[in-house]
Amino acid sequence: MTVNFEYKNKIIDAHAHVVQYIAGFTSRGELRAAGGGRAAYADGTSFEMIPARMGDCSASPEALIAEMDENGVDKAVLLQGQFFGFQNEYTAEAVRKYPSRFVGAASYDMFCRRAEDIKRHLFGELGFKIVKFEVSDGSGLMAYRPAFALDGEEMTREYAYAADHGLTVVVDIGRPGSCCWQPEALASAAKRFSSLTFVVCHLLAPRPGDGELLKSALGRLALPNVYFDLASLPTNQRPKVFPYPSAVEHLKTAKAVVGADRLMFGTDMPSNLCRDSYAHLKDYIAEGGVFTPEELSLIFRKTAERVYFS
Repeated sequence: MTVNFEYKNKIIDAHAHVVQYIAGFTSRGELRAAGGGRAAYADGTSFEMIPARMGDCSASPEALIAEMDENGVDKAVLLQGQFFGFQNEYTAEAVRKYPSRFVGAASYDMFCRRAEDIKRHLFGELGFKIVKFEVSDGSGLMAYRPAFALDGEEMTREYAYAADHGLTVVVDIGRPGSCCWQPEALASAAKRFSSLTFVVCHLLAPRPGDGELLKSALGRLALPNVYFDLASLPTNQRPKVFPYPSAVEHLKTAKAVVGADRLMFGTDMPSNLCRDSYAHLKDYIAEGGVFTPEELSLIFRKTAERVYFS
């Protein structure tokens, strides 16, 4: 039975992607469209990346809106990363076309020799107010760059730029056990740049059995300027399926350590709609027995509205 919380039909999806075409670069090399919603790595492996109903090699703003309308979702935050390939211009176009439905984040590789020119275009000319750094070693910066510290010189330079330009910073630090999974370093950066709002993707990507790791990491990041989206939390519990009991346990931990007001619903669509329904990605939270109706209104609407849309 679905919980009848206040914002049931005014949900914000805080982690979604539009895709003009699949053009990623990952630890397995380039990732290209292979037709029928599938994608292929440079090592020859392939997988379903976009549901066929949403697109053959892309996921348009209209395809996302159709999914949103069917599931009572009012708005979405369009993030990016190297998995699909940077989609800055396409994301900016989607926001311009549907300003009441989308807000977008820009992404860039800070190691580019002309990074300053790129940033000038993204934040000056295109007007992005959110920046997304995917640093994971699977499909982020550390997938094809040497590992670096999230509170080191390289990232400090980018945080300072974000602070100077009034940007919200979204960070995907990959999975526990990886070189990129640095909650302590990220906490250090968040403390140093206390004027910045940080959003950490995927609730730090815990898997089944990672409960104590998650509790410890969230304890470090329980800071007034740090929030978390819940995108892909169910997917990271594979092979477990709906209602995702291990994901519900992680939600209990997050509520106890950082509070429900720090959590934001997200789906990571389109990819996760290859694995489960949009309804299930909502209902495991709404029906998990972890949150009160008022807390659900924070998770599904109010916090994302404050962080991304205000």
